[in-house]
Amino acid sequence: MQEKITVFWFRRDLRLEDNTGLFKALTSGKPVLPVFIFDTEILDKLEDKQDRRVEFIHSCIVKIQQQLVAAGSTLHVLHSNPVAAFKEIMDSYPVAAVYTNHDYEQAANKRDEAVRVLLAASGIPLHTFKDQVILEKNEVLKDDGKPYTVYTPYSRKWKEVLSEVHLASYESEKHFSGFLKQAARPIPSLAQIGFVSSGYSFGPPELDRTIASRYDQTRDYPELKGTTGLSIHLRFGTLSIRKLVKEVKALNAVLLNELIWREFYMMILWQFPYVAEGAFKKQYDRIPWRNREDEFALWTEGKTGYPIVDAGMRQLNQTGYMHNRVRMITASFLTKHLLIDWRWGEHYFATKLLDYDLAANNGGWQWAAGCGCDAAPYFRVFNPTLQTEKYDPKLEYVNRWVTDLHSLAYPTPMVPHDLARKRCLEAYKKCLYPKT
Repeated sequence: MQEKITVFWFRRDLRLEDNTGLFKALTSGKPVLPVFIFDTEILDKLEDKQDRRVEFIHSCIVKIQQQLVAAGSTLHVLHSNPVAAFKEIMDSYPVAAVYTNHDYEQAANKRDEAVRVLLAASGIPLHTFKDQVILEKNEVLKDDGKPYTVYTPYSRKWKEVLSEVHLASYESEKHFSGFLKQAARPIPSLAQIGFVSSGYSFGPPELDRTIASRYDQTRDYPELKGTTGLSIHLRFGTLSIRKLVKEVKALNAVLLNELIWREFYMMILWQFPYVAEGAFKKQYDRIPWRNREDEFALWTEGKTGYPIVDAGMRQLNQTGYMHNRVRMITASFLTKHLLIDWRWGEHYFATKLLDYDLAANNGGWQWAAGCGCDAAPYFRVFNPTLQTEKYDPKLEYVNRWVTDLHSLAYPTPMVPHDLARKRCLEAYKKCLYPKT
């Protein structure tokens, strides 16, 4: 009788080192078949077939395969929807259990439930573990047991709850002997899954300690190399959050707070799943958005006539990245200067950002629009000119991305700031205080 195996399913944890679920699988006592699924439910919806995120994932899979082959094993890669993929695996192997790490998004939860039902019909358990965050779900709650909706007290409690246990490594890299011994299987090429290479070069999943130590002084200036550049690695789990937090704790308190913001938004998405579709503060769903498609198009193209906004949008369109300070400025401009629904901007960022993460993207957009938890107040309307003077005074960032700034072709501002601010406050007051 063939020996039963354990399956480990890679998702947002594309590394072999310090991987919680993988460690649990490798120490389960049965040979481990590592699996990755190029999910057609996701890939088929991507219009850009030169999507750098798919390219990044593919490069991570190739790296994992090289490590596994060196250990006498192989990655089993499927291009299918997850339920069909697991049917194929169950037809090919005597599966005892499936291990993976938690996800927190609604679509992922539905996917996991469908796989769980399939496996359960054959008596196979699906075990999931915390890996992409330090503290999750109900681990940081108020004294009355309710979830926080304001960041500052959440972050204080997060730091109180944190212990060395939460930062302990799961040394999966020390248990490679637990992988199922197999000849190397071919990895589908990008072309075989329907995509093409952009040739983009991604940075390594390693913290630059010099940048980290100065983060609080440099993070707001878009032309400086003042942020870690690790957001894509956190998004796809090529870097252990436990390893990163241990390093950051000793280097920079402000940077640690940014990592806590990430977990705050994941907690919000888990506790209040309706935010994926509408405003956290539900009264903001009544805002009378103008939603001019022609104005939205100019914003997406970086042709608003406000150089800092245009620089951000052009950087995003060309690289898949935008500096965080500029993300706030561009989001504020769309929602408050143009009175265009924050969900339009959220969706556009979702199609472009290399580090796209539903919780963080949703949280950031709702913050900018004033409708989220712990959001900027509705009457706070960023002045793009003043933001430029403060954070890009020599126009180094602007000139890098807005090459036509000094030409006759560069557009005049779409709307004067003072007029836009007045219009915004009137619209928000109308929905928030209808009787005044």
